Parts: sequence; structure tokens; C-alpha cells
Amino acid sequence: MQDSRFIKWWLRLIWVLVILLALIGIGMVLRRSLILAGMIPSVNPAGGKPFDDKITSQPVLTFVHMLPGLLFMILGPLQFIPRFQMRYPRFHRRSGRVFVVCAYLVGLSALVMAFRAPIGGVNETAATAFYAIFFLVALSLALRYILRKQVLLHREWMLRAFAIGLAVATIRPIVGIFFAFSGLSPQVFFGTAFWIGFTLHLVAAEVWINCTRS
Repeated sequence: MQDSRFIKWWLRLIWVLVILLALIGIGMVLRRSLILAGMIPSVNPAGGKPFDDKITSQPVLTFVHMLPGLLFMILGPLQFIPRFQMRYPRFHRRSGRVFVVCAYLVGLSALVMAFRAPIGGVNETAATAFYAIFFLVALSLALRYILRKQVLLHREWMLRAFAIGLAVATIRPIVGIFFAFSGLSPQVFFGTAFWIGFTLHLVAAEVWINCTRS
């Protein structure tokens, strides 16, 4: 009985974190959309260039990345709720297809953006490119396995892809911690924050996959 309660408690905590991160991701899209529309100013840290120079200098690529990212954050959690899958199987399948298309657009555009004036220089480019490629490979394997009706393998690779996509929301608090306590400039710590955020999510996904594989 105690084990059952402990598991339920962990499940609730994980879902709270997933929903919180998805909301952060949605908030990021809305904020950047307002910046591109000229309705709010960009953040301009002391000693560094404005954070949003990259998105304002390439608005088309930014929207190709952000708008599918918005659907990724909204539809992603729904793909992993068993009760939702069983109760609304048709919507689950259709929304899953939209989710996959959006995920590919997010990954490909992130790969392109990685090489265009990153704040954290080569370190940020390396982290973004490495995990964007991993994200696209995981997504492709998830698609391959579901087409072969290998549902468990599909689930595992989809979890990895979703975890990497969700990491962009975790990177923001990590950047905030560096700002508050490191005393370093964004050009120095941005790449490190990306490596930490993506790697934490990949480790968490592997732990979850191994704990729930049975």
C-alpha cells in the first residue's frame, strides 16, 4: 500500500513538472511573438547584446520554430496520458500526427538556428546541434516503430524526443540561476546552460523509461 502511494505521489509530481515546463514553453512563444510585434522590449543585460537580437534579425525562421513549438508544448503531454488515449483514440491518432510534424519543424529549425549568431558562441552551437540531431533521430525512430506496430519501442523513443523538446523550458531557469549566482556574462555561461538542461532531461527520460518499461 505504501509503495502504491509513493508511486502515485511521484506520478503526480512528474505531471506537475511536465505541465509547468509546457506552460513555460508556451509563455516563451507568446513573449517572443510580442517582441517581434514590437509590443514589448527585448531583455538587454549589462555587458551583453540583447537576448532577442537573434529572433528579431530572422523573424521568418523564428516563427517556423516557434509556432510548431507552441503546438508541440500543447499536444505533447496529451500523447502520454493513457486515459486520454483510450477515451479519444481518433483524436489521439490525429493529434499525434500533428505533433510529429510540428516536432520535425522544431528540430530542423533549431538545427539551422544553432549556427546563426548564438549568444553562447561555439559551446551553445555544439549543444543545440548535438541535441537537435538526437531529437530528430529519436523522433524518426519513434515514427518507424509505430509504423511497424512496435508500440513499446515507439513509446520509449517518443519519450526521449519529448523530453529533449521540453528541455528548452528548463534551460530558462538554469540561465536565471547563472545570472543570479555566477557573475559570468551570458556569452560565457549560455552554452553550459544548454548542455545542463538538455542532458538533465535525457537522463530523466532514461530513468523514467527504465522504471516503467515493464
